[in-house]
Amino acid sequence: MNRKILSVSLLCAPFMVTPALAEEAIIGHPIEAGSLHEGRLDMVAYYVPVDGGLLEVTATFAPKGGDDSQRVVMGLAAGDSVAFSMPGYQDTLYAFSRSGENVMVSTETPSADDNLKAAGRGLVPAGSM
Repeated sequence: MNRKILSVSLLCAPFMVTPALAEEAIIGHPIEAGSLHEGRLDMVAYYVPVDGGLLEVTATFAPKGGDDSQRVVMGLAAGDSVAFSMPGYQDTLYAFSRSGENVMVSTETPSADDNLKAAGRGLVPAGSM
């Protein structure tokens, strides 16, 4: 009996979990580039140190279909983090965080379950505001 339950559980497990696609890159030096390719946009980012101890991060997002690219420039202080979606591509969340001289860039495409949970909490996708 336990063997049958275990077998059914193992067979059903892949259908019960809908993981989000995720990718990350760590940029550890000025002008060193990191890139992400999950979702409908390709993204490349780099940073340069600027006044005030900030790292100025430049990220360029290019649609895989060949449309115009979009660029974001942001200053990150030690310990800062930010996450957002790009206009027209709200299905993917891009996150940037700084730890010392490292900038971690990641992307996540939420699953349908994540979107339902967010809707249940009254959250609105960034592009809908």
